[in-house]
Amino acid sequence: MTKQRPSDEYSVPLVDGGVRSGTALRIILLALVLVAAAVAFVVFKSQLDNEAVLGGLGILAMVGIFFLVSSIIGFVEVMPQPQSDSLARSFLNSHPDGTLITDEKGRIVYANAAYGRLTGATKATEVQSLETLLSRNRESNEALYRLANGLRDGKEGSEEFRLLKPLGPFNGIGQGAHWYRLKARVLPPEQGGNKTLHIWQITDITSERDDQERFFKELQNAIDYLDHAPAGFFSAGRKGEIFYLNATLAEWLGFDLTKFVPGSMTIGDLVAGEGLALIQSVQAEPGLKKTVTLDLDLRRSNGQSLPVQIVHSVTSMRDGAPGESRTIVLTRQNGGDTEQSASAAAMRFSRFFNNTPMAIASVDGAGRILRTNAPFLKLFSDLVSRDDIERGAALETVVNESDRSRLHQALAAAKDRQGDIPAIDSRNPKDETRHFRFYINAVIDQTDEAPEEAAIVYAVEVTEQKALETQMAQTQKLNAVGTLAGGIAHDFNNVLTAILLSSDHLLLQARPSDASFADLMEIKRNANRAAVLVRQLLAFSRKQTMRPTVLNLTDVIGDLRMLVDRLLSGTHVKLDVDYGRDLWPVKTDLSQFEQVLINLCVNARDAMPGGGTLTLRTRNLLAADVSAFNYPYLPHEDMVLIEVSDTGTGIAPEIMDKIFEPFFTTKEVGKGTGLGLAMVYGIIKQSGGYIQPESEVGKGTTFRIFLPRHIVEMPAVTEAKMPESRDVAAMDQSVAAVVPAEEPADLTGKSAVVLLVEDEEAVRRGGKRMLETRGYTVYEAGSGVEALDIMDELDGQVDVVVSDVVMPEMDGPSLLRELRKKYPDMKFIFVSGYAEDAFARNLPADAQFGFLPKPFSLKQLAVVVRETLDKN
Repeated sequence: MTKQRPSDEYSVPLVDGGVRSGTALRIILLALVLVAAAVAFVVFKSQLDNEAVLGGLGILAMVGIFFLVSSIIGFVEVMPQPQSDSLARSFLNSHPDGTLITDEKGRIVYANAAYGRLTGATKATEVQSLETLLSRNRESNEALYRLANGLRDGKEGSEEFRLLKPLGPFNGIGQGAHWYRLKARVLPPEQGGNKTLHIWQITDITSERDDQERFFKELQNAIDYLDHAPAGFFSAGRKGEIFYLNATLAEWLGFDLTKFVPGSMTIGDLVAGEGLALIQSVQAEPGLKKTVTLDLDLRRSNGQSLPVQIVHSVTSMRDGAPGESRTIVLTRQNGGDTEQSASAAAMRFSRFFNNTPMAIASVDGAGRILRTNAPFLKLFSDLVSRDDIERGAALETVVNESDRSRLHQALAAAKDRQGDIPAIDSRNPKDETRHFRFYINAVIDQTDEAPEEAAIVYAVEVTEQKALETQMAQTQKLNAVGTLAGGIAHDFNNVLTAILLSSDHLLLQARPSDASFADLMEIKRNANRAAVLVRQLLAFSRKQTMRPTVLNLTDVIGDLRMLVDRLLSGTHVKLDVDYGRDLWPVKTDLSQFEQVLINLCVNARDAMPGGGTLTLRTRNLLAADVSAFNYPYLPHEDMVLIEVSDTGTGIAPEIMDKIFEPFFTTKEVGKGTGLGLAMVYGIIKQSGGYIQPESEVGKGTTFRIFLPRHIVEMPAVTEAKMPESRDVAAMDQSVAAVVPAEEPADLTGKSAVVLLVEDEEAVRRGGKRMLETRGYTVYEAGSGVEALDIMDELDGQVDVVVSDVVMPEMDGPSLLRELRKKYPDMKFIFVSGYAEDAFARNLPADAQFGFLPKPFSLKQLAVVVRETLDKN
């Protein structure tokens, strides 16, 4: 912008204004003269006979008419402005801010009187542009430059800057440094026009700045006074964040005030114990302020408590939301007079009353709450507030409706001064997952301060206790069922062993062409199916034999993936496997863990009849990650997590506690035994792990398996490999019996002597007959005592002893210990329907013996006996 005269199109009214008159007036006068000449030509035409004169007058007449018409057309521009324009000009001229209007090229279009006074211009020729006025100062020049750039982008702006001298000598404010505020905005062109104007407004804000400086000085003085006041003070925002605390309070609490950052701590960081609940209970009505006095403890930086009395004032927003708060903190030192001692004692009692872990309330005879401590307000914050208590809220507000009759009876008993009032267990009326226990004591000696008190109510939350009680009851129930299942399985194993041995004996005598051969095979096949069910019962009762090995679950699941794909073939279920990185090793039985995964995958498939996604996911969990699951029974140690998730129908909450029970199933008759998840539960527990189901009806189910991390002593981890080809039938066979991978080439007895000890006559008779068919010499005994007698008769000439574990008079382990006293090298085989480790823990650590689980077939018996005899 440069100093210039106004453009021809616009005038610049300054102080007294101006009009567009000179050029237009001359044009009109010229046009009138020419028109007069034309009139003369018409009037005196008859008297003028000179053609040249006539022609000249005619031309002059035509020019006059042309100028007259042009002046009339142009006269619109020199006519007085409409009333709205006059008002606008009057407004701008009377506006106290200096206003300057320029076009896009910076040419001055308009300047009002205030601009003239501010810059010292008294007439149009003295008007200077802002660029001329402000370019001499770096700060003001940069401000003008930023605003001008913004206007080119169509953006409004405002800048403040300081000049060492005023813009004009006659601004009425005085000499010296001055502050100015410069605003800029764009005035868009009128409809049909193409002129864009820039409006600049400049204001001298020196007085405003002086007022601000005086205010800040006074505020600083007030802060200095507040910092060194004899009382503590802090202010907090809507969320409890502390914006200010004075030096006195910082000194009391041991804080370094120079390191305090506003908003870096909250009221909860200052208050010790349950005092925060008291502060949060103070709520004002919408749009109002409320002030209360509270006794509580603040927390020093060293962790110690500071007993104080606070005057807490809180405002509320118009919508009822919490607003900012101001708090004065007072401390009391114990004095020598009675009044001070009483005050100190009252404050100490208030501290203890508000910091007890139990919620306490006193009620009158009608059950209305008279006063409470901080834990009560915190425990029932969603049910009753301080304002509700001040308005006479009843204690039944915090008790479930179904338990209120018992509450009324207890309060009536307290009112009648009765003792030993039974505690009341109730649930939160708004959240039935939360449990409370109320203890109600009668007030025997009423005080002058509270003559209406009838009872003192103590309340504690017992939600976790109830959850543990429920879990313990469920665990005891499963253990009882497991013990029963184990006993039943033992008896069934004896029956199945007799059936299998008898069917094997008959099959040895029958030919495949015999009519009875097919029936005998059917008997054996169904006996094996029954053996699978019995082994599942043993898995649930955790009494099956475990052959734990160190496993890499990534390899195990990778090997199982092909089998799971075959199980999902023909369905619309998609398998998604998410392998965790660098999984830790675990130690468990490979075949049994495979049974766990297969069973869970089959159940997931059946839960998605319309299709869905089956997800297998593994990952490592550090001890901190385990605790984040918030399962109270999980130990805080490193675990490996295996998740089996589906997007199926889900499990209803009312049956979730029953899914691991034996014989419980939701499937149709004939489509499930109800032992699958019972087996899964038993195997995981026997492996030292944990299983937790989570389900939502209609969205799916997730089973989480937690296995302890195995710390490998040797650098190499034993990898368990699956057979190359395996199907579900083969998996069932692996559950039916533990069979050596390779049979000895020769299963004949070769005149070896076997002592068979078994209290079940059918099993003993079948085993004797089977071994004799293999060429063994077999002696039988019905108990351990009888076996010792036979050994004495034979003078120890026995090659191997095959004994049951559970027998009357003397069990198998006791028999082994007695025999090894006289015959330390005697070879011994235990036969049992229970797990091997169920009795091995009662034997010496170096005890050597073989093991054959029931039920077993003739071939399995012969293999184990032959292998035991062949060992050195």
